[in-house]
Amino acid sequence: MILIPAIDLKNNKCVRLIRGKEEEQTIFNENPVKQAMFFEESGCERLHVVDLDGAFGKPNINKETILKIRQKTNIPIELGGGIKNKEDVYFWLNKGIDFLIVGSLAVKKSNLILDLASQFENQIYVALDVLKGNIMIKGWVESSEFTINDIFEVYDTSQINGYILTDISRDGMLQGLDMNLIKKYAAITKKNLIVGGGLSNYKDLRNLNIISYTNLEGVIAGKSYYSGAIKIDKALKILKSNA
Repeated sequence: MILIPAIDLKNNKCVRLIRGKEEEQTIFNENPVKQAMFFEESGCERLHVVDLDGAFGKPNINKETILKIRQKTNIPIELGGGIKNKEDVYFWLNKGIDFLIVGSLAVKKSNLILDLASQFENQIYVALDVLKGNIMIKGWVESSEFTINDIFEVYDTSQINGYILTDISRDGMLQGLDMNLIKKYAAITKKNLIVGGGLSNYKDLRNLNIISYTNLEGVIAGKSYYSGAIKIDKALKILKSNA
């Protein structure tokens, strides 16, 4: 399992939201490119980049910043937020983004995503942004009335690389990961599973090590890092040593 630090972009700044609420924003770094370079230099194996403006229906604001992050680093990048159509998928993958995360599009246009997944094998993740059992879409503000199991039925036999499971109720709250939720869905899907929402301390990382499911690919660190609750070097050691 790898540690995947998050860079959430809003107005070209690195920010964190609480439970995805646009109005509850804290700026952590005015220079997200330097933040990305720091994560790479610290030994992280992947970046989780989210275009928050894109997710909230305001595309292109952070495009140049994302491209600069790609140009200035060699670390694999998974990008989500505002991927609205196949043109967006083509654009970012052709610009060297390694993985794309689709949420609303995966729910509303599953045939398109299945087709794109066959074209770009193992480069697409489907977002499982869950609140009270339902998948949320459109920047987490609208319930899709689909469950995680519904999504598994559509995509588990496809050529997506996996899923990114986010517990919205815990996101940015430092309340700890919901291990029962993680174990439940890691046991059901055959695909890779990256988890986020609520990582709060090193105990969470050790608990993830205890879970024996081999498809647990990574854990996203956002507020836990930016608040100082975890340090990158120690977190990496814990995950690599299973200690």
